[in-house]
Amino acid sequence: MRPNIKLIITTYSLALGLVATAYANTTTTSTTLPNTEQLPISDLDRFTTVIEHIKNYYVKNVDDSTLFENAIRGMLSGLDPHSAYLNKDEFAELKASTSGKFGGLGIEVTLEDGLIKVISPIDGTPAAKAGMQPGDLIIKIDDTPVRDISLSEAVDKMRGKPGTEVFLTVVRKNDNKPLKLKLLRETINVQSVHSKMLEDGFAYVRISQFQNDTGSDVAKEIKKITNDSQNKLKGLVLDLRNNPGGVLDASVQTTSAFLDKEKLPYDKVVVFTKGRIAGAQTKEKATGKDLLQGAPMIVLVNSGSASASEIVAGALQDYKRAVILGTATFGKASVQTVLPLKDQRGLKLTTALYYTPSGRSIQARGIVPDIVVENVAIPKPKGNSTAEDLLIHEADLQGHLQNATENSGNIKNASADDKALMYEDYQLYQALNALKAQQALR
Repeated sequence: MRPNIKLIITTYSLALGLVATAYANTTTTSTTLPNTEQLPISDLDRFTTVIEHIKNYYVKNVDDSTLFENAIRGMLSGLDPHSAYLNKDEFAELKASTSGKFGGLGIEVTLEDGLIKVISPIDGTPAAKAGMQPGDLIIKIDDTPVRDISLSEAVDKMRGKPGTEVFLTVVRKNDNKPLKLKLLRETINVQSVHSKMLEDGFAYVRISQFQNDTGSDVAKEIKKITNDSQNKLKGLVLDLRNNPGGVLDASVQTTSAFLDKEKLPYDKVVVFTKGRIAGAQTKEKATGKDLLQGAPMIVLVNSGSASASEIVAGALQDYKRAVILGTATFGKASVQTVLPLKDQRGLKLTTALYYTPSGRSIQARGIVPDIVVENVAIPKPKGNSTAEDLLIHEADLQGHLQNATENSGNIKNASADDKALMYEDYQLYQALNALKAQQALR
């Protein structure tokens, strides 16, 4: 009898303190599997011969359980970066990660050219506090070089009891020498949704990770900021930067919060998947009405936005509901199925690819923003000067013609909040400007 399996969408291969994947709430029910051929006897003979040689001649004794687990891991790692064998601890952490509480460093990683590549640090975790950035290449864990060791081995070395330290040596683009970062392991509680008002009528919602309750939490935050603005919300910035993904259902619910299902083409689809087995053919559709009632939206993304984040950004882009701003996303569009094994172990296997409502595949391509804005750092002026003081305008020229409303439109009248935002978060500053432009053109 076929075991009960769950269709999931995963971020990356592994995360420190959790397997980088989360259950969706949909369970496949298909009982039809592809035809399987008999295993060739010659291959089985070769496999058992290798096992015998290891047991007879290897320099150390290795028990059968270790040999078979390593063989299984090798099989899965040769398929793609996201298929994996899950031992008891990894399988338990996979299930725990959907609640937003787990132990570790809070970093999403993958394997690239024999090195461990950081995809995204999660907000508020040891990795984020230590200043890790998307694209960092980990070359040492404590004093151990990581080149050509498996991803699971590297993750095991980085795991540990909360309160203990680990030193990661990383190579960062445009830095001349490696950086050595000290991280303190923690039990991490991730609050996935945060919101605030940027200015009168302009709101900001940040989603750091898609967990089981993220969809409902987004709806609560929208209602809160709508009430705070006295039902005069002019626009919203949805920040998905460095969001590694998570629960599929949560991404669909989040997208639905900004769409009116009665006005959608593409059969109201938010995302659909294609795979070999019948259970991998799915369509997730929008439900309900737009909680923003059509108010303009900007979605912020970057290379650390992946998987479930790309589903949200892709759907809102296809439906022309939001302007996507930032840099290209990670490009992870594969779907994994978790198959429980005996003794509380599991198998995470890539079974499908997902597509945006219009049929786009973003696998290895990512979502290309409508407005490309790099996350540049604007240096704060020294002393009492401001950036605007260093600029020359018509009004600064000797003998300039006077205007009855001399200060009208002058950049020097920009609000203090705007100036601070420009220095603190340039992409968000530009997103707010784009939002204001949309509002002005309505």
